[in-house]
Amino acid sequence: MYHCLRLFLLFFLGIFCTQALSSAQELIDHELHDTKEVSTPVTYTDAIVLGLVEGITEYLPVSSTGHLILTNHILGLDADTPLPDKNGNLVMVESDDGTEVPFTLANAADAYAIIIQFGAILAVVVVYWRRILSIALGMLGKDPNGLMLLRNLIVAFLPAAVLGLLLDDIIESMLFGILPVITALVAGGILMLFVARWHKKKHSSKDVDCPDLHELTIKQCLTVGFLQCIAMWPGTSRSMMTIVGGYLIGLNPVRAAEFSFLLGLVTLSAASAYKALSVGPLIVQTVPMGPILLGILVATVSAALAVKWLVGFLNKHGLAPFAWYRIALAIVVLLFLA
Repeated sequence: MYHCLRLFLLFFLGIFCTQALSSAQELIDHELHDTKEVSTPVTYTDAIVLGLVEGITEYLPVSSTGHLILTNHILGLDADTPLPDKNGNLVMVESDDGTEVPFTLANAADAYAIIIQFGAILAVVVVYWRRILSIALGMLGKDPNGLMLLRNLIVAFLPAAVLGLLLDDIIESMLFGILPVITALVAGGILMLFVARWHKKKHSSKDVDCPDLHELTIKQCLTVGFLQCIAMWPGTSRSMMTIVGGYLIGLNPVRAAEFSFLLGLVTLSAASAYKALSVGPLIVQTVPMGPILLGILVATVSAALAVKWLVGFLNKHGLAPFAWYRIALAIVVLLFLA
């Protein structure tokens, strides 16, 4: 419980402090440009905050998307304010019914959150470079274990690849809100408490055999892959579902986390590339390159530190502290933001 409270307090302390800085920056901008509205939707302060939230929460089982939605709300980035391009003209996009609608601040913030996932991707490449090198050698026919690991990651990724393309528009239009995130936070917390208790009872012995990641079967990989699909609901957490899946197929906390990180490398790369291709030009028109690069940099550093920390923490304390954190966060959000 102590670890849960510490994580909870640190998150909100960081958000409120940086919100104060953001408000001060907006006041300064207003004083300097009292006859002209500031057109930068994501400031450097916002980039630091969002980069930290993305990097710290992406690989923790607490839902990075849920935290980013909440953070956007706190920072005031979820408004339906139409955004102009660099020439002052409104940026228009085609809606589902074929009509043109303005590209809004909320659209830009949601896309920005996915773009800075490149930082979290880079962090895993840096931390797990040996695994990445093994996979690369496997593709060249020089490391059979690396080739099997690549196969396992692709198999685990396929369910999300198919369902993600089919459900992306529905998810963004119906589930990117405060109440769906609260629901997912509580449900995920309860699930983790049950799984943590079950795993502790089943694997009470320290000598339980655990397969290496390249030794997993296709069935085991698909199990993790389909569980990852549940995390398409914002607030659920991709990391939570894949770590839970790792527990269910017999992995210990360290290997479950490692498989989650590597699978995240594939999944996040695909999601970020898809979003970059679909809305990248719109982001470039409305958000300066400086905040984009800063957000990616901050996300890279914070994600690398979070990944290293999580492995040791899971091994010592399991999933329960994160479960209580999720439930506590949901209660506070329900009371103050919903």
